[in-house]
Order: sequence, then structure tokens, then C-alpha cells
Amino acid sequence: MRVRDVMTYGAIGLPDTATLAEAAETLLKARISAVLVHDAENALVGVLSEGDLMRRSELGADRKRPRWLEALLSGGRLAESYAHSHGRRIGEIMTRKLVTISEDAELSVAVDLMLRYGVKRLPVLRGEAAVGIISRADLLKALVASLPKADGKHPDAEIKAAIEAELDKFGWAPRASVRVEVQNGVVTFDGAITDERLRPGLKVIAENTPGATEVHDRMCWIEPNSGIYLPSEEEEGAERKP
Repeated sequence: MRVRDVMTYGAIGLPDTATLAEAAETLLKARISAVLVHDAENALVGVLSEGDLMRRSELGADRKRPRWLEALLSGGRLAESYAHSHGRRIGEIMTRKLVTISEDAELSVAVDLMLRYGVKRLPVLRGEAAVGIISRADLLKALVASLPKADGKHPDAEIKAAIEAELDKFGWAPRASVRVEVQNGVVTFDGAITDERLRPGLKVIAENTPGATEVHDRMCWIEPNSGIYLPSEEEEGAERKP
């Protein structure tokens, strides 16, 4: 899947000379969380988001530092912070460090960039022109669309074969010591594991298999060095029942 498949096209833009009031009204009326900012030559120069409007002097939320800390900071940094909290033009307030992405990029690249730079959205470019934005909300929509849908009943043998085929893909899956059984769509893992962290991974494989309706864990845990044996929580619960 590529960025163009999930992005929001035609993102709203404003000139860097627009006022703070104009920007705030645009965000509220359009019910969006950010606008692209352009200079006089229509080149993309920044993004103004709701986050950029939080530390404002009007809200009493401008950053206040102890005098001893201000003495250690450079005058340039303090002046920049002052302009950001008191500026009236969005060119003075916007985020200038742009992280952009091409509309043809793989969706995984967008995820990597958002995580690496800690941003919630990326301006999307076609060549050098901005054509939209991809946000975390867009990624969430793509995730929902890609999740497996319930598609009716599957034969038990088909479910078992699909799970075993998936287990064969991963080197961490304990193929020799764990058995898979399926009855009426209910998957049961039986056998032994030597690492408790294998349980959730095996469970997810079964849950993601079309036709699987329930997963039971009957795997015991064996300590590799001492050979100490502990039954699964499901087995222990069954033994405690009268």
C-alpha cells in the first residue's frame, strides 16, 4: 500500500502572512488539526498545527523558565521562544522543520518517518508541489480497512493447515514441541514451550487465521536447565474447578 492510497488530498493551505486569528478560524471551521503554510512564491515553508497554538501568552501557557535557566540559554533560543508564544503571523508560529513524503512512497516509509521524528502528520508532495497530508488518522483508517473480515465458516482441516503454514514461516515457532488441533473452529495448542513469551505470539497467529473462532492454550512450560514443569493457566484453572 502506498501513501496515495490513504492520504487526504487537497489539504488547506494559508500564506505565512496570515494572522493567528485567521489560522485559528480556518482550523475550527474546516474541523482540521493542521494547515500547510506557503510563502509569497507558493513554496511550502511550514505546517501550523493545533500543537503550535498551545503555548500562547493569551492562554497564560507560554513557557516560563527560572531565571538561572534563562541565564544558561542563548539569547537566540529565548527570542525564538518569545516569538512563538507572542507572534501574530503564522510564519512566526509555524513549525519550520518540515518532514515530507512523496505520494508514491510505501506506507511503511510514512510510519517510519512519523515515529522517527515524533510528528503526527506529513505533507505529501508530487514532485515539489504539496498535494495533501497523511496523518496518523489516515494510517488508522488504513489499518481498519486491512484487518481480516469474518468470511464465514472454514473446514477445520483448512484452519489447521493455515496455522501450521504460518508457524513454518517463523524461526521462533516451536514446531517440534507444540501440536495444533482444530475442532468446530476452536484452535487448541498442546505440548511444551521453554519460553512464556511464545504464548501470545502463537495465540495471535491462530486468531488471525480465517475461520478460527476461539483459541485454547494447553501448553505446559518447561524450564530448560532444571526441567521444572508448570501447566498452562488454562489447565490449572480446569483442575481447580470442582
